[in-house]
Amino acid sequence: MYHVILFDLDGTLTDSKEGILNCLRYAFQKLGQPVPDEATLLKFIGPPLQDTFMELGGLSKEQAMAGVEAFRERYEPIGKLENAAAPGLPELCARLKEAGYTLALSSSKPEHLCLDICERFGYAPSLTAIVGSPLHGDHTKADVIRDTLGRLGLTDADKPSILMVGDRKYDVLGAKECGIDCVGVEFFGYASPGELWDAGAVAVVQTAAELESYIRSH
Repeated sequence: MYHVILFDLDGTLTDSKEGILNCLRYAFQKLGQPVPDEATLLKFIGPPLQDTFMELGGLSKEQAMAGVEAFRERYEPIGKLENAAAPGLPELCARLKEAGYTLALSSSKPEHLCLDICERFGYAPSLTAIVGSPLHGDHTKADVIRDTLGRLGLTDADKPSILMVGDRKYDVLGAKECGIDCVGVEFFGYASPGELWDAGAVAVVQTAAELESYIRSH
């Protein structure tokens, strides 16, 4: 049975599309680079930004680092507020905590932003730990998950009771690297068709109700 639930943030607990896309456009414009179309920009939601600036934006590592800084320049004061809680998720987290589950956030977003967003959208009271990436460095999703397990005091023996919840293959693959299961969520359609199953998700759900049913029955 699962007793510890780790959540991704963007695309899972919140619909961050508006803020992220606006900040990406700002960053490309500031760098003097062509702004990708919206279909491409949507693929930036979830993975570490520096990687997607290189892989999807065609930027060098140095340009990508500058792109991350430009993105944060707008995101911290404005973009993080262009966001909304996923339907039913704050209430679900509160119910799971009340039922005795341990909940935590494991996000690739810088940790201080995770703290602000979880406070603003009502998740903080349900979360035992809010873990994000360091402001600088190349933290992978697996690194963030390991950091979360460490803060919760969990060991290899606890892994069968831990479940990751995320909306992109990076969440599934990071969880797999750490030896834990991952449920994929398709609340906002940011993943490509079949992406979550192909990465090895143990289930894929469409709503908060489906997610709650899966967690409570496994």
